[in-house]
Amino acid sequence: MKKTISQSMLSFILNGISILALIFLMISLLSYGSVSRKLNTANEQRFSLTYNANRFMNGSAYLTNEVRAFASTGQQEHYDNYWNEVDNLKNRDKGVEAMQKIGITAKEQAMIDQMSDLSNTLVPLEDEAMKNVQAGNMQAALDYVYGSDYNSSITQINAIKEQFLSDLDARTLAKVETLERNARAIEGAMFFALAVVAIMQLISMITTRRRVLRPVIAIRDQMGEISKGNLSSDFPLKPSTSEIGMLVASIHETKQELKKYIHDIDSKLSEMAEGNMDLVISDDYRGEFLPIQNAMRQIVDSLNLALSKINLTAEQVSEESCRMAEDAQILSSGAVAQASAVQELSASIQELSTQVDRTSEDADNAQRCSTDAASLLMASNEKMADLASAMEDISNASQEIGGIIKTIEDISFQTNILALNAAVEAARAGEAGKGFAVVAEEVQSLANKSSSSAKDITELIENSIKMIKQGTSLTTDTTKSLADVMVGAKQATDLIEHIAGSATQQAQALHQLTAGMEQIAGVVQTNASTAEKSAASAKELHNQSEELKVSVHKFRLRKHR
Repeated sequence: MKKTISQSMLSFILNGISILALIFLMISLLSYGSVSRKLNTANEQRFSLTYNANRFMNGSAYLTNEVRAFASTGQQEHYDNYWNEVDNLKNRDKGVEAMQKIGITAKEQAMIDQMSDLSNTLVPLEDEAMKNVQAGNMQAALDYVYGSDYNSSITQINAIKEQFLSDLDARTLAKVETLERNARAIEGAMFFALAVVAIMQLISMITTRRRVLRPVIAIRDQMGEISKGNLSSDFPLKPSTSEIGMLVASIHETKQELKKYIHDIDSKLSEMAEGNMDLVISDDYRGEFLPIQNAMRQIVDSLNLALSKINLTAEQVSEESCRMAEDAQILSSGAVAQASAVQELSASIQELSTQVDRTSEDADNAQRCSTDAASLLMASNEKMADLASAMEDISNASQEIGGIIKTIEDISFQTNILALNAAVEAARAGEAGKGFAVVAEEVQSLANKSSSSAKDITELIENSIKMIKQGTSLTTDTTKSLADVMVGAKQATDLIEHIAGSATQQAQALHQLTAGMEQIAGVVQTNASTAEKSAASAKELHNQSEELKVSVHKFRLRKHR
């Protein structure tokens, strides 16, 4: 097997270098940040030192200018400005304090002290000059501030000031330049680390592509062919000591093992297909293929046992099929005879069912006639009830007519009395009452006629009342008789309805019996047909069992020891 560095070791080396470069890059970034902060601080300090140095020196120069201006002009403004700077602004003191706070060297502090001492030597001269100006002696004041002593001190201060500024600028500039060089060096280191990371990642990508991805793709394709059952496809990769190489070796070994197993299984199955069951399964199967080996052994053993039993069973089936064919023939003959008897019984039941259907129809007709008669009797009963009510009303009316006749008799009696009174009055009147007497006579005659007619009407009404009472009595008796007839008719209707219902149920029962007999006849016919088919099937089964014995004898089975 070819020896080569493993992919994991190569990846570890490349990634380790990349990680170290990244760590160096992180440290460089932190250092760069620190140097950048220091550089910004150095620039701020340089500006602040320069500003405060100029502030200190400008304060001294400002005092000199104001005192000379006051000595020359005598204006109070310059005097006030001078003392405002000395007492309030104090730019010299504040400038020195700020520089000391930022940080200055001993040499620079010595220069500041020297300039301060020289400035202090100018103070008495400036005081004398201002006193002379206030005293009005302008020329003496000018001699103080423009004299040789004053000018000598100013010259020395200016020389020290230039030296101080030059030294301060050189020192701060050197510090800034040093920090800038450090920042540039760190930037270079950062770019170098980035370049190392990029190169390592590029190498890792190329290596991964060449030594991992391409072999993995080839392995994927090869495993796809294996999954399709193609074990003879070309696989150009060679085994090696790397992880991919060992995987390739495993694939080659797997293909060889699978081919061996497939060849062995194919040869055994071919012999089994040719009828050779006297086989021995080899013991060189491994791993997950052991169940296949055991299964093949079980298949061979099971087939030997099953075929032996099939051979024995085929002989038994052949004998039993002969007896079953004979029994089926006897059963077929009996089923045919049974079918004939059931058919005759079905015809008799069908005729009886027809007669019961006619009886049911006649009972239905009788029920309808009885129902119609009961309806008519109900109507007659209702009419008789109406007639009885009418007779009662006539009787009541007759009673009222009797009252009216009594009233007419009373009127006739009163009219007759009135006629008598009129006749008496006419007789009293004599000749003058003759006409009235005639009228009274006519009225009396009319009253007599009314009385006679009332008596006749009374007799007629009494006869009518008697006849109405007889009619009412007959109506009541007729109503009672109709009620009794209604009860009998209702009982007859219920009885006929019960008879019709029973006839209907008998007809339905006979229909069901007929249907059942038809089903039985169909089942008997089916049984007869099935018996005939069973006889034919038994004969065919006998033939098939003979063929089965011939087929089983083709297999070469193991000999039982």
